[in-house]
Amino acid sequence: MTIQINTDNNLTVHESFGAKLHSLLSEELSRFSENITRLEVHLSDENGHKDGQNDKRCMIEARIEGRQPIAVKDVANTHDLAVSGAIDKLKSALEKIMGRLSTY
Repeated sequence: MTIQINTDNNLTVHESFGAKLHSLLSEELSRFSENITRLEVHLSDENGHKDGQNDKRCMIEARIEGRQPIAVKDVANTHDLAVSGAIDKLKSALEKIMGRLSTY
């Protein structure tokens, strides 16, 4: 499973945060690692340099073998919370898809 991290112009991902993100995604989605070929994580700050409520966005696109890619997003006050919310949504979506595949 390849993990690619993308950001908008308002954000720079430091090496430590990138390593933490890779580790978190690998751990949380390890159950689905055989089916996922690539994860693309898109982090953005919708208000740029201004402060605001729920302006940090995380969108995760999962490429699944033999299926169309799926994408989920979450918005929160911090990127950590946005990533966590997006991972939870992705796990739920993958459980539904894998559940359907196993019944057929």
